[in-house]
Amino acid sequence: MIAPLLALAPATVSWSPKVGLVMILANIIAIAIGKATIQQPNVGLKLPSSNFFGGLSHGAMLGTISLGHILGIGAIQGLASRGVL
Repeated sequence: MIAPLLALAPATVSWSPKVGLVMILANIIAIAIGKATIQQPNVGLKLPSSNFFGGLSHGAMLGTISLGHILGIGAIQGLASRGVL
């Protein structure tokens, strides 16, 4: 009963520097999107050395990095299915 469902699962990609680079780029894009669209990006707890993180607060950074990981896993899975990674 479960065997047909497991056959539908996509092949996973093992970690490589290319995979890491795709995830880093996705997070940088998400930080740029968050910095441009969050109305109050610096309200709340401050990050240490916040100038490295675009001046975002703790909550804004968590939100943008979460978005970056969602974008990154989609990009990694898409590139892997195309054979690029």
